[in-house]
Amino acid sequence: MPEEPHILSIVGARPQFVKAAVVSKALAEAGIHEAILHTGQHYDASMSDVFFEELGIPNPTHHLGIGSGSHGQQTGRMLEQIEQVILDTKPDRVLVYGDTNSTIAGALAAAKLHVPVDHVEAGLRSFNRRMPEELNRVTTDHLSSTLFAPTTIAVKNLEDEGIRGDRVVLSGDVMYDATLAAAKIADRESTVLERLDLSAKQFVLVTIHRAENTDDPEVLKSIFHSLAEVAATMPVVLPLHPRTRKALEHIGLLQFATEHLRVCEPLGYLDMTKLEAAAAVVATDSGGVQKEAFFHGVPCVTLRTETEWVELVELGWNTICSPETGDVAKTILAASPPATNTDRPYGNGNASRLIAGHIAGRLQIHG
Repeated sequence: MPEEPHILSIVGARPQFVKAAVVSKALAEAGIHEAILHTGQHYDASMSDVFFEELGIPNPTHHLGIGSGSHGQQTGRMLEQIEQVILDTKPDRVLVYGDTNSTIAGALAAAKLHVPVDHVEAGLRSFNRRMPEELNRVTTDHLSSTLFAPTTIAVKNLEDEGIRGDRVVLSGDVMYDATLAAAKIADRESTVLERLDLSAKQFVLVTIHRAENTDDPEVLKSIFHSLAEVAATMPVVLPLHPRTRKALEHIGLLQFATEHLRVCEPLGYLDMTKLEAAAAVVATDSGGVQKEAFFHGVPCVTLRTETEWVELVELGWNTICSPETGDVAKTILAASPPATNTDRPYGNGNASRLIAGHIAGRLQIHG
């Protein structure tokens, strides 16, 4: 590895690949040498390789190939191997994204070795400690040296936990940067609407993958019977996450899903961008997809009991609907954009450059 100051960026899941696409580019432009470590948390080619190819992310310098497992098993294996990479390469800083097991493993390994941690997407809170993502994000924030908070609400959450001062940077949201860049490419290159025989603003796009929805058979049944009800009014498109496919197969509901919904394999980022922009409504349990819908001006129904993106609920773009209420179909079919769309809670689309600039300052790199 080179002698100049450098940063080890740790990624492992789809949302992190998307964020890394714009942040890695900004780091390079700021003169920062970056090594990328891919934990292999998302190891399926459709959930991993395609994002690196489409988004032009530099190939990972280190690929751990961890794969799936229980939370403790997966995180423990990551922790052991990330620690060794840090010992071998001696980065000046470690950069982590979001709230996955890759995030907490990277932050913990670095902090224990006294390497400063930079956390992109800091300060988000669902206030539900039963969510593994909540435990990951809270712990990562308290381990981090620099916390890049996407919104003023995230800054306030950190202040409430005693994290303040120049450790916290209101950066805006790198997902906004990524969506703006990808939308232009998707308009030019994606043919997904034609391939799936869809008309713009005449279908519902659905993504389901979180454990609280997939691991409870009754909740999963409720969701898919509700989606079938929606599909009687307009097409429902479901790029099927591997975890959700396995869960549907386990309870004998996969055939029902394919008969009522337009089920397809997981899509690349450009195709998903195109579908999100063209949908009449997005229904999801993903944190990232909620925001992407907003960036495209599409109303969203979040199939959970809470969201980290409370500002979208306050602005009228997002509606929380617990799958256990039985109101999913009615809520999706009633969703519509709010009267105004003038608020910009996630910044102006320059978060990645702001983050790179701060990191360059920490590394004392002057462009």
